[in-house]
Amino acid sequence: MSQFSLSFLPERRIFAVGEINAAIRETLEAQFPDIWVKGEISNFRRASSGHLYFTLKDAQAQLRCVFFRQNARYARFQPADGVAVVARGRIDVYEVKGEYQLLVEHLEPLGAGALQLAFEQLKKKLAAEGLFDPARKRPLPLYPRTIGLVTSPGGAVIADMLRILGRRFPGLHILLYPARVQGEGAAEEISQGVEYFSRTRRVDLVIVARGGGSLEDLWAFNEEMVARAMAACAMPVISAVGHETDFTIADFVADLRAPTPSAAAELAIRAKSEFVDLVEAARERATRAIRYRLAVATGRWRERGVERPLAILRRRLARGGQRTDEIDYQVREQVRRRVLEAERRLALAAQRLGARDPRVLLAARRAKLAGLSGAFERLAGLRLARLSARLETLGAQLAQMSPLRVLERGYALVEDEQGRLLRHSGETAPGRRLGVRLHQGRLGVEVREVE
Repeated sequence: MSQFSLSFLPERRIFAVGEINAAIRETLEAQFPDIWVKGEISNFRRASSGHLYFTLKDAQAQLRCVFFRQNARYARFQPADGVAVVARGRIDVYEVKGEYQLLVEHLEPLGAGALQLAFEQLKKKLAAEGLFDPARKRPLPLYPRTIGLVTSPGGAVIADMLRILGRRFPGLHILLYPARVQGEGAAEEISQGVEYFSRTRRVDLVIVARGGGSLEDLWAFNEEMVARAMAACAMPVISAVGHETDFTIADFVADLRAPTPSAAAELAIRAKSEFVDLVEAARERATRAIRYRLAVATGRWRERGVERPLAILRRRLARGGQRTDEIDYQVREQVRRRVLEAERRLALAAQRLGARDPRVLLAARRAKLAGLSGAFERLAGLRLARLSARLETLGAQLAQMSPLRVLERGYALVEDEQGRLLRHSGETAPGRRLGVRLHQGRLGVEVREVE
């Protein structure tokens, strides 16, 4: 009886440890491919590889977590023990130890002050490195010949800044590096703009600007990559982000913080009239100083009775004045010729640009495309007509050569039991079954005699 019952027991399946761990891993990965978990960080550890290891815990349980370097570098704050967070990732099994864990792909502080915490952590870190040190702040150039703007090409900010700069110093060269100033990818584009101006040295001053907004809207200017790009810039940088009450990491790193983008345009360069007044005042002071020194020298020479040297000096001064007038005329003439040449080149460039107007080129391409399309349709129609005629001819020839046409004249096709056509009597024998195919219908016959 015992042997009989044992024969019906199921066959045992014995797993290796690695096999059962792999099976559990596959099950958990399929069940929890993308989850959010909240908890408090404990046992935080940063490995030399850059990977982060910690445990998420609450009052009832704990969960081991791994934050790999390629994802951890995008974290907006520094994880630490005791910080409440929300982690996004998937459940995995570390088969070597037979432990399940959460592979973290995104980590953010828990609560309304999450961004503020990230802001304070980065501010503290950069301040410790000396990026906010007033000693490293550089003065703005007195007369920047070219100003670089890193901002959005659309909106009121760029329009206001260009209007103010144009009013304060007409003809000032301005280069714009278009960049998103909000949302995903904004920090990368802002950093690239600052690095471009620093690398090319095409400007004397850089302004990073954006209008006002919430902490989330201005967050691109709180990113570490933007701060480091501004700190490493080869020329002074003005931060003009938000309103007067808004502060970002970029404001602390920049050489000068402007309360608004419009104020940055005012601070970037003096009005042209001020430069003219300064030059005129300097010229007047120099003239008065020269006249005074000449008067003093003349008085001394007269006191000493040196009239002839004074006359010689006057003649030399007169010749010097004449030479100065000639140089002034030559300079003015050269400037006039260069201006005329520049105007001629500008007119020629405008003429060439008009000839390359994309609307004119587009109209010509459209006309050419329409002509080619019509020609293609005509060639295609002609080709199809020829092919149709050829197809009809071949169809007629095929119909004439068809064996079915022979059957219409009273002939028949004889097949053996396997459906093969018989061509002579030696291919069959008496008693065999044959099929006879007529023009219409089919007959089954039996061979009685073979000759």
